[in-house]
Amino acid sequence: MKGFYRSKYVTPSGEERYAAVTQFEATDARRAFPCWDEPAVKATYDVTLVCPKDRVALSNMPVKSEVPLSDEPAWKVVEYDRTPIMSTYLVAFVVGEYDYVEERDEDGVLIRVYTPLGKKEQGLFALKVSVKTLPFYKRYFNIAYPLVKMDLIAIADFAMGAMENWGLVTYRETALLVDPTNSSATSKQYVAMVVGHELAHQWFGNLVTMEWWTHLWLNEGFASWIEYLCVDECFPEYDIWTQFMVMDYARALELDALQSSHPIEVPVGHPAEVEEIFDTISYCKGASVIRMLHDFIGDDAFRAGLHTYLTAFSYKNTFTEDLWHHLEKASGKPVTAVMSGWTGRMGFPCVKVTSHQEGNCRVLTLEQSKFSADGAKSASDSPWKVPVSILRRDGKVERFLLEERTATHRLEGVGASDWLKLNAGTVGFYRVQYSTEMLDQLMEGIRLGEMSARDRFNVENDVFALAKAGIGSTVDTLRVMLAFADEVDTTVWNDIAVNWGEVRSLLLESDYCDHVKKFGRKLFEPLLPRVGWDAQAGESHLKSLLRSLVVRMLGRHEHEEVVAECKCRFEKHLNQDHIAADLRAPIYSTVLSVGDEKTLEAMLELHKAADLQEEKTRIERALGAVKDEVLIRRVLEFSLSGAVRSQDVVFMIGAVSGTLAGRRLTWEFVKEKWEHLVNMYESGSLLSRLIKFTTEGFVTEEKAREVEEFFAAHPLPSTERSIQQSCEQIRLRAAWLARDGDELRKFFTEHA
Repeated sequence: MKGFYRSKYVTPSGEERYAAVTQFEATDARRAFPCWDEPAVKATYDVTLVCPKDRVALSNMPVKSEVPLSDEPAWKVVEYDRTPIMSTYLVAFVVGEYDYVEERDEDGVLIRVYTPLGKKEQGLFALKVSVKTLPFYKRYFNIAYPLVKMDLIAIADFAMGAMENWGLVTYRETALLVDPTNSSATSKQYVAMVVGHELAHQWFGNLVTMEWWTHLWLNEGFASWIEYLCVDECFPEYDIWTQFMVMDYARALELDALQSSHPIEVPVGHPAEVEEIFDTISYCKGASVIRMLHDFIGDDAFRAGLHTYLTAFSYKNTFTEDLWHHLEKASGKPVTAVMSGWTGRMGFPCVKVTSHQEGNCRVLTLEQSKFSADGAKSASDSPWKVPVSILRRDGKVERFLLEERTATHRLEGVGASDWLKLNAGTVGFYRVQYSTEMLDQLMEGIRLGEMSARDRFNVENDVFALAKAGIGSTVDTLRVMLAFADEVDTTVWNDIAVNWGEVRSLLLESDYCDHVKKFGRKLFEPLLPRVGWDAQAGESHLKSLLRSLVVRMLGRHEHEEVVAECKCRFEKHLNQDHIAADLRAPIYSTVLSVGDEKTLEAMLELHKAADLQEEKTRIERALGAVKDEVLIRRVLEFSLSGAVRSQDVVFMIGAVSGTLAGRRLTWEFVKEKWEHLVNMYESGSLLSRLIKFTTEGFVTEEKAREVEEFFAAHPLPSTERSIQQSCEQIRLRAAWLARDGDELRKFFTEHA
């Protein structure tokens, strides 16, 4: 799925055919035509395609002419207008059979969404988003979209989520198509996010491009930030900035705490090194530090600086420092001095805070040091310039720049019992370690509902990360989770579910697993009557997401009522009384987790019959819930049977590793099929993800060495960093279990 390749699709009549499509980023334009395949070597392109006359033929620009091929009446020659000056990786062409829907935006730009034949209604949602998004970006950047058309097209076989080719954006089907009946709220939101991300690139990446791959984050980090701004504008009911906490911010903090992380800006030489940095650091940490910078200088200065930056470098290439210069000039703040530490070095600080009372004044003592996932302290690291914000109980926010390792800060008018929270709104990219007294006050504020969901998330997430690193107690963290019993926010519960899932996974091999399951049921059971089983008229998007989460978590913990209801609804589903789209994934995984061969056969039949790729994908991932070893092996073999699209195989195999037996059998399967998998993917992010999915769950030094030895004997340059990160995670989990295992055993056996 690189360069100029063929993509298999099935026509409405059931015939298998092929489309010709492209994917050139990062260094695969050279597979299609001779070129200087580097982002700074820009050129214009005159594209001509010769193809069957009954096929749709698309490229970056509108059609200039279309004539029959001489002596070949079944073929045509299509010429396109000359492109703007641009990088090789943005050239694109597609030939195949597609339907489309179209609309002009308020500026007259013709937008088309191309879908598989017979499915054009599935393009309407993405069209709606696009028609809103292009004008939004034009207003935000104060620069018009520079082309006359924008095509978005769903490709059957596509390795990436999407690709921002100028004027012809390519997508996985699951990242573009929304079925009005069978698509879940999660999928609909995902489509809105991906469309917002790729259209942002038309300015940030296409109009102005990074000089070299070292500065990739300028493209991806920025687009990953502004997609949230765009979706918040289009769909305020999503509360998408709160969801950012789990989807980007927390993921970036977790990875960047590893010794095997890397700076946002990392030197790149070989093409294999380029592929390795299309990762959580470039996207999620990049987005997080942009968000912090936006908050630091304010929206007006940020927009003004972006406008002058994009204007000065239109059709050119830039370094990170160019962006800092324009934002600094617009804001009058020391952007370069502050931000260089966040992009030029890996990691982030933990700010330790204590306080004492002086009359009606609270005096804080702050000390920053590099946060490490293993809890190690480093005295040699120079301090970051940290934009600190302090939220008071009365709602006021005080801000200052923490530039030294230690500092004190006085807050007037704060009583001895008032809570104070650092990192107001959870905008800063750092963790906070509170004194016991300050944390107790914060927990009381949470119980009383006195702070926002983003701040409640931040307290819980930091407490968990500190415990995982050995700086706090995991048992105390579990008690903190129980204190969120009255929590109402979907994102906060999502984070609790992720963190609890890590504890549960850590203890899969313990002899007190039943007690662990009981705790999980206790944690999520109170939510079930709040969300119910069926959507109510006019209910919120976020309630739909929460219902799916609650059913999934209770099903995973074998809650009797939930398992019984899932079985009942699944039987009705098989008899055409269909499960609501939002509940299919959790119900599928629940019935498979307690099911037998008959259940698996029924699910495979549903997969075979599914006409919507979203449905096939959710079935594939649910199949990983089976627990019987014979069935696990069948599922793994099915992943490589040809019935699963190659871009989805990795995620299906990864899903199998979530159970104890699945963890062991998946790793054995990957080792056995490694040569086949490398031949399938060659290199790239999919193999890196596969390595992480199938190895990070282990909890012993023995397994870490086994993983290292296997990949030492089977080296693949583009996966080296992922292997290092996986082995580090295994050793961290082993240390966590050794450190807290006895205390956890006592807690669960007594508590349950």
